[in-house]
Amino acid sequence: MPRLASGEIIAAFALTEPDSGSDARSIKTRAERTGQGWVLNGQKRFISNASFAGLFTVFAQVREASEKPSISGFLVEAGTKGMSFGSPERKMGQHGAPISDVIFEDCYVTDDALLGGKPGIGLDAAMKGLDRGRLFIAACCVGLAYRLIENATDYANGRVQFGVPIARHQLIQALLADSLTEAYAARGMVENAARKAGRGEPISCEASMCKLFATEMVGRVADRAVQVHGGNGYIADYMVEQLYRDVRVLRIYEGTNQIQQVIIAKSLVARRLNGELLSS
Repeated sequence: MPRLASGEIIAAFALTEPDSGSDARSIKTRAERTGQGWVLNGQKRFISNASFAGLFTVFAQVREASEKPSISGFLVEAGTKGMSFGSPERKMGQHGAPISDVIFEDCYVTDDALLGGKPGIGLDAAMKGLDRGRLFIAACCVGLAYRLIENATDYANGRVQFGVPIARHQLIQALLADSLTEAYAARGMVENAARKAGRGEPISCEASMCKLFATEMVGRVADRAVQVHGGNGYIADYMVEQLYRDVRVLRIYEGTNQIQQVIIAKSLVARRLNGELLSS
């Protein structure tokens, strides 16, 4: 933990597989007990930082004697025999964060690599991790939105058309005003959910709402920023072109926004069945 906290090593979260994205329960990677450890076999897909991570949290199906298969987590260090990597994927954006497959072929880890010390708690750990991850992504979206708005406003103040800076034209002002309003709303959502998380309260629904709203928001803000730049917004020399591509994936990873809608709706229905007030 100290090495992770200091940044000496980078961790990677290995859950997604070629045939298992949103349906995490259907992962096919297997862990079989052998002697004083476990043997992992399977393939993970789209693993961020895989090429330089020092530690991997790997989720696999475990079948103990006479028990149903359950998902467990394993901490696997880079360089462990039997672990290899696919070629880095060519992506639309976020070129500074490489992703690749991670392959396990009779990869042996000792018994103390089992997350939590016992089988079967991996899925719960993964979901709790995703709650924090979704809130983190939402916070990133807020920061990206403000950066895009500042950049677009600076451009509008310097770009002159019809004898005045375009920032003085009301339709340009509307693009900027809508963007700042949405960013402010997302910021409030994130800060409120973060306070609940800090108090140790459950935030599964709140994290999903933040992720859903903030990622959709920053996509709209990026689109408006490109529009403010006009033709220059489509040129790779301008920052908005890169950020427009970078923000698109935020609606996909850590659970697609459609999955977030399902989580939110299930929570809503359950709360009302229990007679809870939504405003509480």
